[in-house]
Amino acid sequence: MATVCAGTLALMDAGVPIKKPVSGIAMGLISENKGKNFAVLSDILGDEDHLGDMDFKVTGTKDGITATQMDIKVDGLSFEILEKALMQAHEGRMHILGKILETMPEPRADLKEHAPRIVTMMIPKELIGAVIGPGGKIIQGIQAESGATVSIEEVEAGGRIEIAGTNKAAIDCAMDKIKGIVSLPEIGEVYPSKVKSIMAYGAFVEFMPGKEGLLHISEIDWQRFDTMEQTGLKEGDKIDVKLLEIDQKTGKFKLSAKVLKEKPEGYVEPERRPRPERGERRPRPDREERTERGALVDPENAINQISIKLRLSKMLSLSFYAPVV
Repeated sequence: MATVCAGTLALMDAGVPIKKPVSGIAMGLISENKGKNFAVLSDILGDEDHLGDMDFKVTGTKDGITATQMDIKVDGLSFEILEKALMQAHEGRMHILGKILETMPEPRADLKEHAPRIVTMMIPKELIGAVIGPGGKIIQGIQAESGATVSIEEVEAGGRIEIAGTNKAAIDCAMDKIKGIVSLPEIGEVYPSKVKSIMAYGAFVEFMPGKEGLLHISEIDWQRFDTMEQTGLKEGDKIDVKLLEIDQKTGKFKLSAKVLKEKPEGYVEPERRPRPERGERRPRPDREERTERGALVDPENAINQISIKLRLSKMLSLSFYAPVV
C-alpha cells in the first residue's frame, strides 16, 4: 500500500491531472477459537500478513473506496470482523491522505520539465508535404535538432502530428519549428527576431522560420538615427518586433520595434521632408499634330520599296567585288 500512496504523490508532483488523491492501507488479523477472539491490526510492516490470518488491502479517496483485495488463511470471516476491518482501514486511509495533502494539496499546474510526454497537433492537409520536406529532410532535421520523435499521418481532418519527447524542452523545440512552417504571420503579434543583414536604411530580420521583413531605421527606436551605425544593431543580434501590416500586393512585412517601447514624454513626430518641386511640364501636342502610329500601309507601294532596296543592295555588292581592269 506504500506504492499506492507514493504513486499518488509522484503523479501529483509530476503534474499529472488526477481527479482525486488516493491512499491505501492493509489490515491484518490475529484470531483464535474460530474467530471468537480476534484483533484487527493495521498492516504496516507485513508481519501480520506472514504470521496472521488475513491480508486485507483497501484503497480509496476521501469520498469512498476505489479497490480492495483480500487473502485469508481461515475458513471465513464474520460480519463483525469485516466491519471492524473496514472501519479501521477508513481511519488509517484518512490519516495517510491528510499527510499526503499536507505535502502536496493538488497536482502541479504543468508537467515537470523532465517528465516524458506526447503532444498532438493538427495541420491542414496541404501543409503535410512542407513539414515532411523532400525525402523527409525537414522532419528529420526537426528530430535531430530537438531530440523529440515526430510522426505525421494524413487523416480526414488534415495532418495529425505526434511529438514524443523525454522532456519539455525537446517537445517545445519541435513544436516551435513545426509552427514556424505551418503558421502564418498575424498582424499585431510580437515576435522575437534575429538580425540577418544590415542595410543603410534598416535591418532585415527573421521573425519566423523562413520569414524575413525590413525593420526600417525609423522603426527601431523613438530616437532619430541618421545612420545604422548609430542604432548599434549588428548581424546576429536578437530584437523583439511587432508586425504592423502586410502589403497585399507584394506580401512584404512592415515591422516595428519602437512601438514596443514607451514613447518619451513630450515626443514630437518629426516632420516629413518636403519633396522637391517638379519643373513645369511641356505642353503635349494635340492628337492631330502627333505622328499617327500604326497607320495602314499600301501593300503595293511597300513591295515596290522593298524591291528597289534589294536591287540597290545587289548592285552595290557587285560593284564592290568587281575586278580591277
